[in-house]
Amino acid sequence: MVDMTRNDNSPHAVEVRGLVKHYGETKALDGVDLDVREGTVLGVLGPNGAGKTTLVRCLSTLIVPDSGTARVAGYDVVRQPRQLRRTIGLTGQYASVDEKLSGWENLYMIGRLLDLSRKDARKRADEMLERFSLTEAAKKAVMNYSGGMRRRLDLAASLIGNPAVLYLDEPTTGLDPRTRNEVWDEVQRLVAEGATVLLTTQYMEEAEQLASELTVIDRGKVIANGKVDELKARVGGRTLRIRPADPADLPGMARALAETGLDGVAGSQAVPDEGTLLVPILADEQLTAVVGLLAARGYAISDIGTYLPSLDEVFLAITGQKPAAEDSVPTEQTEEVAA
Repeated sequence: MVDMTRNDNSPHAVEVRGLVKHYGETKALDGVDLDVREGTVLGVLGPNGAGKTTLVRCLSTLIVPDSGTARVAGYDVVRQPRQLRRTIGLTGQYASVDEKLSGWENLYMIGRLLDLSRKDARKRADEMLERFSLTEAAKKAVMNYSGGMRRRLDLAASLIGNPAVLYLDEPTTGLDPRTRNEVWDEVQRLVAEGATVLLTTQYMEEAEQLASELTVIDRGKVIANGKVDELKARVGGRTLRIRPADPADLPGMARALAETGLDGVAGSQAVPDEGTLLVPILADEQLTAVVGLLAARGYAISDIGTYLPSLDEVFLAITGQKPAAEDSVPTEQTEEVAA
C-alpha cells in the first residue's frame, strides 16, 4: 500500500484506486476504482459473487486488501484502521447483535466500546431505540425480536457513534415491504443530515430509491458507473411512447415509420393491448422527425412521451444476468468465495 495522508479538503468521502483481493486462486477484487461524494449514496450493484461484500469488508478494515489504495473519511484503510473505525458504521446482510442481550444492552455495550461515557452511552441507546421504534422492546432479549426488529436494531447499532460514512451491505435482505420502506426512510434522513452511504444491493427499486450514483461490479471489476439516468441512456437510449387518438391507427403508424429509413425507427413496435406505439429514439432530431411524419400523414395523437429503460434492463444488459430474486440474495460466504 502506498502512503495516503489525510486530506480533509477532498470532496469524496470514499476514494478507492486499484483495489485487489485474492481468496486462493479466486480474485475477488480485480483493480476496483470508485469514489463516493460526501453526503450522497453510492449504490454498488452486481450479480452473485461479484465482489460487493469483499469490497465492503476491505473498506471497513475487516480484511486487508492485497494491493491498491483506499481512503475513507480521510483515513487510509490499512495504515490508519483504528482511527477509521471511529468514523464508520456497518450494517451487514445479517444482524450482528448479541441475541442473548436485550436491545438496550446491545446498544449500550457498543456505546461503551466506542469510548462513550456511561451517561452518554445510556442516552445514545435510548435515542436510538426511540428513533427506530424499539423502545417498547428495549428490555427484551434480541432472540425474541422479529426479523424486522433485528434489522432495525442492527442499523441502530451501526449509528451509535454518529458515523460520517455508513456501509449498508444488502441492508433489506429478507425484510417485508413495510420494514424495507422504514429502512429507506432512515437512510434518506441520514444523508439529509450529512452522512455518506455506500450501499450494496441487488434490489433495483432500492437502488433507484436511494442512490444518486451507481457502480456496477462483475467478477471483481467495475464495469459501469454513473447516475441512474446516465446508465439507462448508455444501455438503450430513449423510447418514444405514442398513443394515437384512434387505436385502429396503430398498424398504419407503424408501417409509416418503418418506411422512413431513420436509424432505429424501423424497430417501432405496436402494443395493441396498451394502445401505444413504441419507437426507439437515438437523437432529438429523430423525435421531431417522427412526430412531424405522423402529423403529415394525418394521424391524431392523444398522448406522447419518452422513457428510459428500467434499471433491471440496464443490469441485464451490462452484466448479462438478471438481478437476484428476493428469496435468493447471496450470503456473505457466497460473496467471499465465489466473488
